[in-house]
Formats: sequence, C-alpha cells, structure tokens
Amino acid sequence: MRDREFSESLLAWYDAHARVMPWRVGPADRRSGVRPDPYRVWLSEVMLQQTTVPAVREYFVRFTARWPTVSDLAAAADEDIMGEWAGLGYYARARNLAKCARLVTVEHGGQFPDSRQELQALPGIGPYTASAIAAIAFDRPETVVDGNVERVMARVFLVRTALPKAKRNLADLAQRLTPRHRPGDYAQAVMDLGATVCTPRIPACGVCPWMSSCAARKAGLQAELPRKLPKVAKPTRRGIAYVGRRTDGAWLLERRPDTGLLGGMLGWPCSDWTDSPAPAPPVKADWRDPGVQVRHTFTHFHLHLSLRVAELPTDVRPDVGGFVHPADFRPSDLPTVMRKAYDLVARPDN
Repeated sequence: MRDREFSESLLAWYDAHARVMPWRVGPADRRSGVRPDPYRVWLSEVMLQQTTVPAVREYFVRFTARWPTVSDLAAAADEDIMGEWAGLGYYARARNLAKCARLVTVEHGGQFPDSRQELQALPGIGPYTASAIAAIAFDRPETVVDGNVERVMARVFLVRTALPKAKRNLADLAQRLTPRHRPGDYAQAVMDLGATVCTPRIPACGVCPWMSSCAARKAGLQAELPRKLPKVAKPTRRGIAYVGRRTDGAWLLERRPDTGLLGGMLGWPCSDWTDSPAPAPPVKADWRDPGVQVRHTFTHFHLHLSLRVAELPTDVRPDVGGFVHPADFRPSDLPTVMRKAYDLVARPDN
C-alpha cells in the first residue's frame, strides 16, 4: 500500500469509528464547518500528557465549565487552578497551564499562535504538544507521535529495534504517512487506531483498516511489537508527614515550593524524602504514630510516607505552614499522596 493509500484508508475508518470525547470536534462536525477551539485542544493535550483519556474527561469538563476561555483561565488564581488539577499528577503541568494562559492572553490577544514553532515557545508546550495543537486545531501537516502511534508504526513496518532506541525511526515512518489533506483528523485517527484496535496486548487485527498491509501481522509478531528495553527498577524513598489539627478544627498545611514535586500545592508538612528521613515536626506537640503508612508511586521513585498525627492548641504558632479553617479546607484540593494521608488518619470517622 502506498503512503497516500494508508492515510486515505485510515481517514475513512476514522469517519466511521472516531471516539467521542468532550474536547474533540468529530469528523461529521468538521465536514459541516465546525472548527476546533485551540483553547480546548491545548487544554486537553496538556491534561493528556502521561495520563489516560478516562482520567482526563471529568477534569476537562470541570475546567472548561469553570474557565470557558483561555482569558478566563488566565484570570484565575494559581491556588484555584492547582486545586482543580489535584489528582491529575505531574503538577508542573498545572503551573505551566497558568503561565501559558496568561502569556497567550497578554502577548497574543487571547489567540493561540497557529504554527508548531510559535506554539512550542509557550510555557509547558513541548514538541509533541505543539505538533498536536498545530495539527488538530489548525490543520497544519505536523506529525503527532505518542505511544499509540509508535506502537502502530512498529507493527505496520515491522520495526524490531527496541524502544527507546527506535523512536527516531518510528517518528520518521509516522511522518511519511502524515497527509497534507485533513492532517488534524489523521493525527487523531492514528491515535484512535492505537488506543482501540492496535492495542498493546491483544490487537484486534480483524477490524484494522491496515490489516492487509501490516508487516508484523504477516510475520505473526504483532503482539510482540514494539519491543522495549527492560525497565530500570524504581528506587524507594521514605518520608514523614505530619497531620496536625487545632482544637477548633483548623488543619495545619504548608504550600510546597513552586519548583520540584507537587510544586505550589498544599499538603501536610513533611520531612525530606530520602533513604533515611530525619524527623521534622512543624511544631512541638505530642505527635503520635497511628501505625499506618501512605504508599505512592511517582514517575521516578516509590514513596513510603509514615504518618504522625497530633491535636494542637488554638494558640500554637507553627514553624512551618499555616492553619486552614475547616470551611476553607477541601480534601479534593490536595494532591493524591496527601489526600491518601487524609483518608487514612484525618477523616472524622477514623
């Protein structure tokens, strides 16, 4: 099959089988003249970085209901954005979300630039995201390569080289197939193909539009590709989190530094996260060990977080953090690891 035939057959498949998602303008609407909103495309692509579609849906709907335009988001307080983001992880994305919205509003008049190069100059937008926005929102013939696309290319072209070494080759193959006609729909189509048909473990080859031309299927290797180098085991770090509450119900919380893990998020005061953490109580108190531990996995390490709890007097002055009145405290605003601690020891029924 020639490159053009590849793209045409996939677009025909997409016209019939496109996934319905709250940020997507489907092929039928596109044919009737509806154009994608660059703000919604950008927001969805940032949210989808290293996160799944099911996990993002609710967040996207909530964000766009609260902040319908990029200018609305630009005017939002950082803590409100971080609170709505809580649970999605990779919190640097949320900080860059606010920075990007403000830059687009102030320097671009509330309109996203339409080229990959200009988009990539914005905070939090890397090569993949810039290409995705340019293609989907502006129909630029940019090549969009995520894990789904790499898997499809590895199978269709029988690329035996293991990832990540094969990345450049797979990107070149994906570029070959990217059409100048309907590149935005094509980008979404090839990602849909990988997510719904050319799946990691049991690909549904019988309904694939590229079945007859797939070299891996002909070789009987479709379920084995792409090959990957063995993963390096993640180290385990340990820490201590201090969950303190005043007798009037206020919680002792600290806002973490803007840089680093959970940057800018509210959470329980903690020791350092190391192999052998030293105690670091935020205030002198009768801190007790409830006998439970939070276990959480970040991108590069596992965390085992021991907990300490204390009831604090109303006149206490902590060395770290400050108190949040119960009426202003929403556990859902905490990042996941901190909310796990709350769930274990801080709920009134525990």
